[in-house]
Formats: sequence, C-alpha cells, structure tokens
Amino acid sequence: MPAAGIVVVGASLAGLRAAEALRRGGYQGSLTVIGDEPVPPYDRPPLSKQLLTGKVGAEQTTLRMDEGLDIDWRLGRRAEALDLEGHRVVLEGGDRVEWSGLVIATGARARHLPGTEHLAGVHVLRTLDDAVALRDDLEGHPRVAVIGGGFIGSEVASSCRALGLEVTVIDTVEVPLARAVGDEMGRLCAQLHLDNGTHLRTGVAVDGLVGAERVEGVRLPGGEVIPADVVVVGIGVVPNVEWLESSGIDLDNGVRCDQWCRVTANGVPVPGVVAAGDVAHWEHRGWATTVRIEHWTNAVEQAEAAANTLLRGEAADPYTPTPYFWSDQYGKKIQFVGHTQPGDEVVVVDGDVGERRFVACYGRHGRLVGALGMSRPAKVMQYQREIAAGAPYPPVP
Repeated sequence: MPAAGIVVVGASLAGLRAAEALRRGGYQGSLTVIGDEPVPPYDRPPLSKQLLTGKVGAEQTTLRMDEGLDIDWRLGRRAEALDLEGHRVVLEGGDRVEWSGLVIATGARARHLPGTEHLAGVHVLRTLDDAVALRDDLEGHPRVAVIGGGFIGSEVASSCRALGLEVTVIDTVEVPLARAVGDEMGRLCAQLHLDNGTHLRTGVAVDGLVGAERVEGVRLPGGEVIPADVVVVGIGVVPNVEWLESSGIDLDNGVRCDQWCRVTANGVPVPGVVAAGDVAHWEHRGWATTVRIEHWTNAVEQAEAAANTLLRGEAADPYTPTPYFWSDQYGKKIQFVGHTQPGDEVVVVDGDVGERRFVACYGRHGRLVGALGMSRPAKVMQYQREIAAGAPYPPVP
C-alpha cells in the first residue's frame, strides 16, 4: 500500500480490534488511530455495572491490546469531515490525515432528553466520563428514576438497587426488552425488576422533568410526578455519522456497507473503505436484509471482518454473524444468540423459569432462529452453531 497507510477513525472497541486484526493479518505499513476522547480505548460493559457499584475504578476499564502494534494514536482529536477523492480525514482544527485504507468505527452516542441540558442530576451513560459523573452523583443516596427499560436502563437500575437506592424505571412500551427478546421473555425480564424492589412504570410517556437548577422529579402525562434526585436517560443511541455528511458515502441509520463491510457511495463499494461496530449498517446475506447491531461481540467480530476485507477484498468471507449479546442484572446473566421478530414461537427447553435458570428457544417457519438463557451460560452457547446451521424448530432434545 502507498506510504499514507491505513487510518482507523474511532478509538473504541471496534477501532482497536480492527487495528489489531490488521497487524495480525500481516499489515506492516503506517497505522493511525483517531479518537475524539482523550483516553486510551476502554471497555463499555463495566460502566453500567462494576464501575457504578464501585467494584472497579475508571483505570480498570482500559482495554488490553496486543503488544507491538506500532500505532500513531491521535486521541482527543475529533474527525470533522472525510475527503474521499483526496483520501484525507479532516480533523477538528483543520489538520488532515492521509489514508490509503480507511476503517470507519466512530460508534454511536447516547440520545439526550430534549430541554434538560440546564438541569443538574440528569445523566446519560455512554462514555467513561458519563459513568464517573453518574457514580459520583449516586454517592448522596439519591432517589433514582431511569427513563428507558432497555439493557442500559435495566443494568443501571440493577446497579442502583445493589447500592441500596430507591429506583423507578419508566418505559413507554408495555413490555420492556420485547423488541430484543419478544413479549413472553420480555415480561419475565421485567419481573426481575419487581422481584428486586425496583418500581416499574410501563406504557407511559415522560411529559417532562421537574426542577429549577437540579432535577426533582419526572412528570408523567396527567400531572403525576415521580420524585427523583437523579435521572438516568436510557432511550437509545444515535450513530456518529455527521462528520461524513459531505463525503458522498451512503448514510442510512449509520454507514451503509455491503456484505463484506465495504462502505458504499450511491450503492457502489468505495475502494479501500470499510466500517465496523455500532456505526455500520450492512447487508447480512444470511438474513437477506440490512442490519445495524449495537453489541460488544459484534464490534469485535465485525472489526476483524472489516480488517480482513481491507487486506483481502472479496477473497475475505462475507460478514454473516449469528449475533450474541449478554446483560447482567440483579445477579442474573441474561444471554441471547440469534435474532427475533414479532410472532416468533418460544419454548423453554431447559431449566426452570420460576428459578430464573432456564433456556428458551425461538422458532420461525420451522427453523431455529434464537435462544435466550438466564443463568445458563454454557447451555445458551450450544445453540449458536445450530442457529447458524439452520437447525429445525422445535429443537431436537
């Protein structure tokens, strides 16, 4: 490759793993990693769990990395634009970094609740700084309201209960996590909150927050106010693509990619440009659709696939993963492999739901498409290969 070398934009999990995969794949040229945060790459899963509860400090979240990577780190430098024709990344302040190969791994950022910027005590949880600020705010033993009952919101609620705090989770949907695990298993996950003393308000919108300088509560339609000294907003993320808006590449709920993770412009792959992680919206050949996945495992696996494509082109394998994610809540490990759609059949195939130790399998048109486990880690992973192979549903004991 030309002397300009490969540039990775995004210094989180996907960006780091892409850089490692390039070196492991034999790339010996110049390698630059650009990140908008001033700290080395860190692990996000502990932020909502061990860091909030004080089991680990901020320095213990730093990701391990291969030795001898020989990376030119550009940390605390935000990418502002991409010049495709000139093969340059434009940084905040006007500096330009030339590339012969490019990995886009800029991830996503937390959605904020509009109109709350002036209120102290209102938090999102995405970055290390977010987690440290929230942890510090929890030290005063506040009443906590969590807006959003997804995985981040549920994990924060679990951590706050572990600290002995009064917690209320508020969600607009009737069944939290139903989109991820279906209605039946979503109701079971919701029951975990109630089993552990968390208050749960579902099927209700948030009308606004109460307070002048610091938040005092969450107002619901009709005027009811849920008292809260700390509010955590967990209402999803937004892909970080604004810096690419003038580049000409395809943007659609992230950066559009083909089945090899190659970034496209007007539907055509751009030579030497790939994407990975939360920002990538790619063609999943196995599902005959496009997907964007916001989970730790996907960031790692897609980074490796994107790096392989950059080095080998279409000689690399298309990226067709069987997704896997996990969540630790109230002392239970919830794991899921595969993917669900409304109307999927569900059957418990192992363990006991009442004991919160079980595995449930999901089926669609006679095919196994997913498996969820609670406190059954080894059992769940047995189904990942079967799902990829198109095993029949219901599964054979």
